Amino acid sequence: MIYSVRCDKPSFKSIKFDPGFNVILAERTKESTIKDSRNGLGKSTLIEIIHFCLGAKKGETLSKPELNDWTFTLDLDLAGKKYSVTRNTSATNKIIIDGDCSDWPIKPDVDKKAGRQIMSAKNWKSILGVLMFGLQPFYDELRYVPTFRSLISYVIRRDGQSGAFLNPFQQYKSQLEWDKQVNNTFLLDLGWEYASKWQVIKDRMKVLTQIKQEAQSGLLANLMGTTGETEALKIRLEAQVRQEEEHLNSFKVHPQYSKIEREANELTNKIHKLVNLNISDKRVLEYYEASLKEEVDAKSESVINIYQEAGVILPGSVTKRLEDVLSFHKQVVTNRKDFLTSEMERIKNAIARREQEKQSLSTERVELMQILQKHRALEEYTQLQNNHQKTVAELKDLTIRLENLKKFEQGRSAITVEQELLQQQAGTDLSERKTQKEKAILLFNSNSQSLYDAPGTLSIDISKTGFKFGVKIERSGSHGIGNMKIFCYDLMLAQIWAKKEKNPGFLIHDSILFADVDERQKALALQLAARESERLGFQYICTMNSDSIPRDDFDQDFEFDKYIRKTFTDATEDGGLLGIRF
Repeated sequence: MIYSVRCDKPSFKSIKFDPGFNVILAERTKESTIKDSRNGLGKSTLIEIIHFCLGAKKGETLSKPELNDWTFTLDLDLAGKKYSVTRNTSATNKIIIDGDCSDWPIKPDVDKKAGRQIMSAKNWKSILGVLMFGLQPFYDELRYVPTFRSLISYVIRRDGQSGAFLNPFQQYKSQLEWDKQVNNTFLLDLGWEYASKWQVIKDRMKVLTQIKQEAQSGLLANLMGTTGETEALKIRLEAQVRQEEEHLNSFKVHPQYSKIEREANELTNKIHKLVNLNISDKRVLEYYEASLKEEVDAKSESVINIYQEAGVILPGSVTKRLEDVLSFHKQVVTNRKDFLTSEMERIKNAIARREQEKQSLSTERVELMQILQKHRALEEYTQLQNNHQKTVAELKDLTIRLENLKKFEQGRSAITVEQELLQQQAGTDLSERKTQKEKAILLFNSNSQSLYDAPGTLSIDISKTGFKFGVKIERSGSHGIGNMKIFCYDLMLAQIWAKKEKNPGFLIHDSILFADVDERQKALALQLAARESERLGFQYICTMNSDSIPRDDFDQDFEFDKYIRKTFTDATEDGGLLGIRF
């Protein structure tokens, strides 16, 4: 039960609530003009303040700069004890608790100097979950669990812009499916743990689907191909690894391999130079031998015959001198032959010497080459090792790819089996909770029948994807029927939880829930809320606009005005909840 809502600002209009039925009214007065409006008077702001004191973030109104450093206090019962909860808009992580917290599983810190008990917003929400709904402070074994903030949002639905009045099972627009399933099954006393496990399976399925899509788009080439193709490639790589290991094991490294290799190359170069020199000298030798064969001595008779044929008679003195010339020529020829013979001998000796040196170098090179054939270079061995390590890494990667591919191919089948098993288990559990299920259905039927001629239907089913909820009320085309489905569902939850040891103790509805609802159904809904809250001992709080009250449709004995706890007016600037306009 909520006793009151207070604030440290004098302009704020404190509100006190009574057990049972409570109405906060926004009224148009005679003094108001056509430009005045009841919007912004504070009906929705009041609900926002209650949420704020119960651990919610600041809403649109409380986030305005005009409300900086405003301190709000909520007086309420928690698990049979009365507490005052205070929170400031400029220090939202500090919750001040006034009351007995000795049996709380998470205790507030004590500011001895100020004499106050202080809690963080996170711990405060955990404690509220324990005290209002019997939640555990922590659920280490499950990932998707009911939370106080989600649960309380079904008890205090926010304004329509957040999506709280779209359908009974949703309390804000972007609410995730798992959140709807887990929190609704918890509120209905059903096996919410199965809804949690369903979401884990959905997450795994989502990952598999994403992997498949990425693989098909080429982003994950490791998962391309079939298992058979990948296994064949793995066999080939395993054989390559074994072959490379054998080569490495038989590899003999000479410590001076590189030096010997350089020496062998130098010997080869020297041999090539000797061969080239011998080829050049042999050509010269051949030329000299040809020149030597062509050399002929000159004869005087030959010279005389030439001149006689020319008709010239040579005197004796000339003949004598010619003989001298021939003698000189013979000497020149002799000298040239001696030179050629000497040069040819020198060249032959050089060629022979080079041949001998070439033979010696060739022998030495053969010895070095034999060493190189038997041994290998360290650099080459290192390169072979690097190549082998790459092959081993490729094999390891391929093995992982093959495992992932097998898991991918087996994943969907495994998940399908788990889904079917979970569906069976959840179905069995739902059958065992027949009493709770029937109670919820009967209460919803009764509530809806109180508003309409035919009873409505609350359906609770189980499919492969989890729990499925639905509500149906005949005359579904009737004005405002959707909002009345929410009303009947919320009232049913309040009826169920009113008898529990730990319960919120209240149900709060904003005036938007009754907008566009037929006057007759609106009157019946308000009277039903008043009757059930009084009968079961929980508190029902609603906000209304004065001109939307269906006074002509109330029963004669229903005194609506006695339930009005506060009236806001648009006649004056300070007529709203906050006492200020902005």
